[in-house]
Amino acid sequence: MRPDGTEALLTVEEFFDFVNRPENEEKWFELVRGQVIELTPPMRRHGVVCARVGSVLANYTFERGSGHVTSNNSGVVLERAPDTVRGPDVAVYDDASTFAELHPKYGEVPPLLAVEVLSPNDRPGKVLDKFADYLRTGVRLVWVIDPETRKVSVHRPNKSPHTVGEHEELTGEDVLPDLRCRVADIFRLAGEKPKPPEPPSA
Repeated sequence: MRPDGTEALLTVEEFFDFVNRPENEEKWFELVRGQVIELTPPMRRHGVVCARVGSVLANYTFERGSGHVTSNNSGVVLERAPDTVRGPDVAVYDDASTFAELHPKYGEVPPLLAVEVLSPNDRPGKVLDKFADYLRTGVRLVWVIDPETRKVSVHRPNKSPHTVGEHEELTGEDVLPDLRCRVADIFRLAGEKPKPPEPPSA
């Protein structure tokens, strides 16, 4: 608390020190306009989907010869005064071309693409706030993956979101040119045969 009784808001630097305390080693946090938010550890399906999407995006960046992919809710500073550090489940950046150039803590350049995988306990209000933070602070493309419905909602600044179904193809649009991925493949394990496309509706 401050002397005037108002709640103290953390800076990015204070947040970094907080999350690295020994008692917080096994916990997950974000900083939202100076306030610390504790996150629920992800479940198995969540991790599998993140790994699948991450592999698709990493292959894309290596084939293209530019960009890099982060996972595990790697933090990015989205705004200052008050400070916000969000951690996309998976993200694509173009602010470094070598490992040595990667920011040692939280980067301050927003990703080109931020990917969020919904969990069963996600509350709609908090989820929408996170997407809004991304789009408001320079993220050009957001994918929201729902493992329950096996659909992906695609968000762009100043555009209405649209949904890509399981049997459709997800693209990087003009943000990640030539990136294409069948949504069904995001939810398919190594030994699982691809599902045939659904016949067109009459």
